[in-house]
Formats: sequence, C-alpha cells, structure tokens
Amino acid sequence: MTEAIHIQKDVPTAYWRINPRIRKNSSQLTPPSPQPQIRSPTDKRKTLHRFSHLLAVSALPGAELAIEYLYSKYIRNLSIHTIRQTGRVVFSFLQFLRDGGITIFTLTRRDIGSFVEYEQDRGLRPISIIGYLRALYAFIAYLVKEEILPHEIMQRKIRIQKPETLPKAIPQEDIQLLLDAIASVRDRALILLLLRTGMRIGELLETQINNIVLSDRKILIYLGSKNYQGRAVYFSEDAEYALKHWLRIRDSKKRYLFYGPTLEQLSYSTAWGVMRKTLERAGLVHKKYSLHSLRHTFATDMVNAGMRIEVLQQLLGHKSIEMTMQYARLSAKTREQDYFRAMQIIEQGGNCDEPYRVSNALQKVFEEKKLLQPHDKKLPE
Repeated sequence: MTEAIHIQKDVPTAYWRINPRIRKNSSQLTPPSPQPQIRSPTDKRKTLHRFSHLLAVSALPGAELAIEYLYSKYIRNLSIHTIRQTGRVVFSFLQFLRDGGITIFTLTRRDIGSFVEYEQDRGLRPISIIGYLRALYAFIAYLVKEEILPHEIMQRKIRIQKPETLPKAIPQEDIQLLLDAIASVRDRALILLLLRTGMRIGELLETQINNIVLSDRKILIYLGSKNYQGRAVYFSEDAEYALKHWLRIRDSKKRYLFYGPTLEQLSYSTAWGVMRKTLERAGLVHKKYSLHSLRHTFATDMVNAGMRIEVLQQLLGHKSIEMTMQYARLSAKTREQDYFRAMQIIEQGGNCDEPYRVSNALQKVFEEKKLLQPHDKKLPE
C-alpha cells in the first residue's frame, strides 16, 4: 500500500527528504523543520524546486520517492541538465504507470517495455529513448538499493540499438564565415574558446576566473556532473587574444568568465542565442549547426592534425575511448596519409616495430595556423 505523505505548504519541497529508516517504520511522513529562505536560488536549485513541486502536487504513487531521488542528485552536485532530465523522465514514467493502473511498487520488466513502446509511438527518436532508459534505470537502481524493488528488475535490461551516427563537424569554409560574423568581444571569446578547447558548453559556462591559467594557455575544469574528475584544456593563440580582450573589458567583480545581466553566470539559452544570431549573420542557419558542433569540429581537427586518440580522449573528458573513436572514423584523410607513410617505410625496408609517432609540429596542435586562420577582426566593445 502506498504510504501517505503530508507536505507543509511553508516548506520548500526541494528541501524535503525522506529518511529511509523512517520510511520503513511509518506510514505518515512529515518533512523536517522549515529551512532558511534563500533569496537568490541558483538555476540548479530552481530546477530542483520546480520538479519537486510538480511531483508533490501530482499525488502520483511513488512521487515521494522521486523527490528524494532528485534531492540525492542535487546534493551530489550533479549538473542542472542531469537533474532536469531525471525530473522529466521520472515524472513521465510515473504518469504512464498511473494511467495504466500500475504503481512503481509493482513494477515489472514488461512495464518498462510498454513505456518504451509508448515513447516510440509518440515519435521519440531512438537516441532520445536511449537517454530516457538511462535515466529511468538509474532511478530504478536507486529503488533497488533502498530495498523498494527486487534486484531481479535490474536483470536483462531493455536496450535500444543506437543508430550509427557520426558527429557533425563544421567545414573550414563555414568556420571562417562564422568567425567573420561574430558581433562582439564577448561573443568572439565564447565561440573561439569552444572551438579551440573542445569544452562542453556547460563546462565553459561554469568556468570561473580563477580556473584560467593565462600563462599556460590553460583552463581547469572542475564539474561534479562528471564524477568530480577534473581535467585541463588548452587554447590557441587566437583564442588567447580573444580571451584577453574580453578580460580587459568585462566586469572584474563577476566570478564567472561569462555572466548574464541578472544571473551570476550566462545561461545556456543566452549562449545558444549568441550562436544562433551569429549563424544567421553568416547565412548558415539552414545547416543546423549547434554549440556542440564546435566541440565536434575541434575533435575532428585534432585527429586530422595527427593527435593520438588517447590524448584527445583526455582533452574531451570522455569516460570511454569508444566515444572518442567516433572522430577517428571521420578522419579518412588521416587514414590515407598513415597508410602511405607506413607503406613507404615497409618498401624502404625500415623498422616497423616502433609505433608511429606524430611529429613535434603536429603534436603542437594548438599552434593552429595550419588548421584555421587566426581571427583578429576588430570588434565593437
């Protein structure tokens, strides 16, 4: 039987948690004493509040467990994207179960399969359904750990075949059009840093001034969203020029490198607006490039310049080298060059036991004059 829960109206739902030991021994749960009001909640906390409130007022069976689960992700400092995606998927799943006369407490593998079919019928793309399943199984694993569902539910997971898609890089001629269409000092720094470092947009927006090491042309990334594993990325001379120009004119009191008019850091929607307007001025909107396309372009250029895959994996922050190998498949030019270079060694009777090493010139890939022309157009401040 689903346990009842009373939520006081004066307590922000995002702060409400269930103590697992209490949950097992009581059918009437009440939230802890009200927390102090926070005047300027972060976007992440706002997202947590929104989904917690949505679940609390829905009266869906299992909603209280979903709120607890969302809160656990928040206190682990996972990204706003993870919290938003989790809230969206779990809420949709609980709604689906209720409409079918099922509860989370009697969940079976068939119910999960029915949910997948439902999303497929709605026209959701396979890649999106894969993301839904990933978020859903993480929630189910949490319920298993809390001894609410049996371990058997995690056996023989439902899997969707991932479509064979390759990352879309921006060709050099379009990159030049894009750079020529940049309208401000801030926008040039933002776009060039994404293009020359391979950072995710979320990582760049989280970058604070004290994360930048100008003397080494390096940015240090510390994000809880990727298991707290920090890494360093590097930037080219033209990105350094754009960054220094932005640092000279930006508000020095701001903590984040890029900030908004009201929020402490620039929002994703504003950053996307910068990219969209730049694409419009460049006449490239129809090609559907995104901010993430800049990261794909960086990776493809690095592979074509001869960078080793394991080095690129570290720069991109990929957990698995299989993700990085996508870019190796794109690099037909590099495969051709490597083939004829290796064949020349064989034909000349050279020693092939030594693994091929890229030249020092190629390894200094951040001196990118051979990849893309430096962009130093005068921009209004």
